[in-house]
Amino acid sequence: MRVVIAGAGLAGLRTAAELRERGFTGQITLIGAEALPPYDRPPLSKKVLTDEGIDPSLRADFGALGVDFRPGEAATGLDAEALATTRDKYPYDRLILATGALPVELPGPGRQRFLRSYDDALALRALLRPGLRLAIVGAGWIGAELATAAAARGCEVTVVEAGPAPLASAIGAPVGAQTSRWYAAAGVQLRTGIAVESVQPSGLALAGGGWLAADEIVTAVGVRPVIGWLEGSGVWLENGVAVDAGLRASVPGVYAVGDCAAFESRRFGRRLRFEHWDVALHAPEVVAANVLGGDEVYDPVPYFWSEQFGRMVQYAGYHGDAEQLVWRGDPAGPTWAACWLAVGRLVAILTVDRPRDLLQGRRVIASASPVDVGRLTDPAVPVKDAILFRTARPGAPSVQDRVTSS
Repeated sequence: MRVVIAGAGLAGLRTAAELRERGFTGQITLIGAEALPPYDRPPLSKKVLTDEGIDPSLRADFGALGVDFRPGEAATGLDAEALATTRDKYPYDRLILATGALPVELPGPGRQRFLRSYDDALALRALLRPGLRLAIVGAGWIGAELATAAAARGCEVTVVEAGPAPLASAIGAPVGAQTSRWYAAAGVQLRTGIAVESVQPSGLALAGGGWLAADEIVTAVGVRPVIGWLEGSGVWLENGVAVDAGLRASVPGVYAVGDCAAFESRRFGRRLRFEHWDVALHAPEVVAANVLGGDEVYDPVPYFWSEQFGRMVQYAGYHGDAEQLVWRGDPAGPTWAACWLAVGRLVAILTVDRPRDLLQGRRVIASASPVDVGRLTDPAVPVKDAILFRTARPGAPSVQDRVTSS
């Protein structure tokens, strides 16, 4: 059996490694659009910008893996038998799509930089210097992390955000607004509720006629899955490559994994797509198993983390269907958490410098157990102890016992 993997990021490499670990001895071809071998992306916005000694390479040993690695080739199309790239065609019996996502670009003739690739991070690190007027468009996860690094290097940083608060599109304005004070404390100017009309050579033209002068501009308004090349292929596309709970695409023999895969979540009852490192790390286990004839399901409690302004921010779950937001601790204080509930159950949690809350919260979400809101909002009570005691059958361990021991 010939397996072709389109995309040589963490998800693509992990899929190849998982296939070998599960005993697959057939041909594996790994095709990457970038010229570099696979590398980790989280360090790009967290460490590479400030530490020249950081190497994000995943140190893949393709010889030991028995993988034919083809860098510098972008996928351009596919049919029922072969994947086409900018250089060649690759016949396959099984095809895994792991083409990831690329940053959204704003209109205008000015130069706008991004922070998505290793080359992007190296170029930005070389630019950051005291007095540099840096404009960052977007106060999301990447914008906040870049602002953190740039401020530490002495740059004059202004972050422009179209939404009402930082992270508004990711976690909602009420929670995102709690991070606004972090910007001011770090010497970063934050301007919310302001849209950018275009990027110009010397600054940003703002909606309504405003202007922001800048020496350098970084656009961080989100990414989009790399799926345009699949138009007309017969692969169902819906905010990414639409796959079932086993990560199978609509075309037989084709799978998708990582940032480009929109999977059916049985836990949350909808199709979801996440651009999280944790997804790229673990979803390949399911893809590899199913390529080899298994019938495994990918249904995680999603997890993400961000290091910004001297704080560790962690998020687990999915709050899109939440009915209630409650606070665990004072969000004006140094450590706190936000908890989202639906039908009396914890469905998502965001923590600031409370790693134990995150760990326990993720397990409580996985248990789908009802919780006592009063205990959940008391920061002195462990999150696991907010579960309402309930036993499924006589003699069976309670839900809380199972969460505690997991």
